[in-house]
Amino acid sequence: MADEKKNVAPQDAPPHTGPAVTDKDKAAPSKVEPPPPGGDKAAPGKTEPPAPGVLDKVSRGGKSGKEKLSGGAVSPQSPPVGKPAPIKAAEAPPPEIKLPPMPEVPPRPVEEGKIVYLKMSELHPFHTFREHPYKVQDDKAMDELVGTIREHGIMTPATVRPEKDGKGYEIIAGHRRHHGGARAGLEEMPCIVREMSDLEAVREMRNSNKQRGDPLPSELAKLLDLELEAIKRQGARPKNEKEAESLGKLSVEIVGKEHDMNYKKVLRYIRLNHLVPELLDKVDSKGMGFMPAVELSYIKPENQRLIAVSIDGEQASPSVKQAKRLRELDQEGLLNGDVIDGILSEEKKEVDNVIISTDELNKYFGKEVTPRQMKDQILALLDEWKEKQPPELAKPEKKSELDK
Repeated sequence: MADEKKNVAPQDAPPHTGPAVTDKDKAAPSKVEPPPPGGDKAAPGKTEPPAPGVLDKVSRGGKSGKEKLSGGAVSPQSPPVGKPAPIKAAEAPPPEIKLPPMPEVPPRPVEEGKIVYLKMSELHPFHTFREHPYKVQDDKAMDELVGTIREHGIMTPATVRPEKDGKGYEIIAGHRRHHGGARAGLEEMPCIVREMSDLEAVREMRNSNKQRGDPLPSELAKLLDLELEAIKRQGARPKNEKEAESLGKLSVEIVGKEHDMNYKKVLRYIRLNHLVPELLDKVDSKGMGFMPAVELSYIKPENQRLIAVSIDGEQASPSVKQAKRLRELDQEGLLNGDVIDGILSEEKKEVDNVIISTDELNKYFGKEVTPRQMKDQILALLDEWKEKQPPELAKPEKKSELDK
């Protein structure tokens, strides 16, 4: 203990000149002077002596936070003078948050709705659900378009939308311009980029191609099928067959309303997509009627090709009645080339009835007019027309008798 006190005692302490210290004074708590300004750091070369009795309690393992004084009083213990304040441990860095990778952006940042020039290699034909329904052919009209592009460039921008994978753009409207520009040797063409859903893209394609006039039967068949598929995919998936049937019928009615057709005619057009190309070309070129083509669409593809060959050989296309017979024989497994030739070589009887389609009548009557009202109005107009005719034209039978 003597050595410990020797080490702790302050150096160069002045001699004691005050009154003698009694045992009572030793027992009383000593007053601790506050640390000098500047914190716990002591002046260089000097060490502040601890208060009497404090060091002994610390060295003996006394409590660091509070000490019991005489009489049961508790007083906070001052930290050891001359030692630096404890340094807090550095806080652990926050955990790194890993975000999902950003999707690839299109090859060029573009502003929606503005005309920009995009590389021809970045533009891809429409390919959502189905291929582009409108034909792009290297015919005389295309040759003229290529010549115009070489002289003046592409004047009307195409409508495109960014590909879902971020690689290039899908052409919505402007396939012929893109093909003609590629033939003319262009590396870029003007485009308007728009963000569109699948259904919006299909409808934009339909509206932009109206300026071309009435589409071919094959084009309309593909367009209707494309619109129908887009509507089905936009809605919720059916839970059962009954719900699927009602959803399908509703989709057909929606498409028909947009094209001024009843749902039966929409379904007939869609049936044309089941024809082999040899027969579908004949429908486009008006070498075969629409209704016979619908009947033939139910026949097996290999027999359809035999029918196309027979049509070319006999130079005669089937009537609706003949097409139904061909369909029935195909279902019975009795259809072959000889049977087809025999049916197509039959002479067609002239139809006694005059058939006017609803589409033709809608040009003259409103949609609210019923078929019965149409018929009565037509007969009334014919009666008025007949009364206005000269007597010799109003009674053609008597006129023919006089001629004899």
